[in-house]
Amino acid sequence: MTSTETRTLVTGKRLDNAKAPYSRTRRRSWLLTVLLWLCVLYFVLPLWWLFVSSTKDNSALFSTFGLWFGGELSLWDNLQTLFTIRGGLFTRWLINTVVYSVTAAVGATLLSAMAGYAFAKYEFPGKKVLFSATLGAIMIPLTALALPTYLLFARAGLTDTPWAIIIPSLVSPFGVYLMRVYAADAIPDTLIESARVDGAGEFRTFWQVGFRLLGPGLVTVFLFSLVATWNNYFLPLVMLNSSELYPITVGLAQLQAAASAGGGTQALFSTVITGSFVSILPLIVAFLFLQRYWQSGLATGSVKG
Repeated sequence: MTSTETRTLVTGKRLDNAKAPYSRTRRRSWLLTVLLWLCVLYFVLPLWWLFVSSTKDNSALFSTFGLWFGGELSLWDNLQTLFTIRGGLFTRWLINTVVYSVTAAVGATLLSAMAGYAFAKYEFPGKKVLFSATLGAIMIPLTALALPTYLLFARAGLTDTPWAIIIPSLVSPFGVYLMRVYAADAIPDTLIESARVDGAGEFRTFWQVGFRLLGPGLVTVFLFSLVATWNNYFLPLVMLNSSELYPITVGLAQLQAAASAGGGTQALFSTVITGSFVSILPLIVAFLFLQRYWQSGLATGSVKG
């Protein structure tokens, strides 16, 4: 009797039947792989088109295949035009965007961390009502709040100032919700009680105990707030009148409007595309730099008993 027949008698199953689950799993893995590659193409293809288009001049931009390079690389010329047009105003827009986004992201992260910690670890009157209002605020589109916010800031005399962009961006209902969920599991109640027994006050307990355990959550909220403020278009458009205070989004929209209007400015199309490509580079660098904190946080949580 062969070894195959022996295994068949012992297990009561044929070897061909044992291979069936493996075949189904293999087919399922191929399907998932194809779906993942389609998702990758969906997100990467626009970035590739933006990079390729930024290497073309205005004539090649409309006469060559969009997903491949033209005859002559004009990236350097486009960059020179981008940073010298209108007296180098694009550099000013870039600096404004960095200041608005980093300031708002840091402030929103701190406020969300404190509010989320309070919702997760304290019991106080009106807690459920306040948290329900926070969840409801997530459902309100930001464009619906732009006009009321403008009226409030106009009454306070803060329109056409950087504060008109920074202060509204400090409020992040989703960040509060995310930090509340994360703090509930990341900070043990016994650790807070130990800090209190050792004589630490509530503020010191949060900063020296709770805040240090919220690393991956803080990075997540920071990146969400950074990207939201960086890509914000409607709020700066409503609040700002001076082109020197514009962020990249509104500034590039102005250049695109000038290019669409014609009158000898159609060559600005390649400049606008190059500016769009340059504007996403800081976000990519920020994500690549901060993703290690996500990985370290996940690795730390995986070995906890």
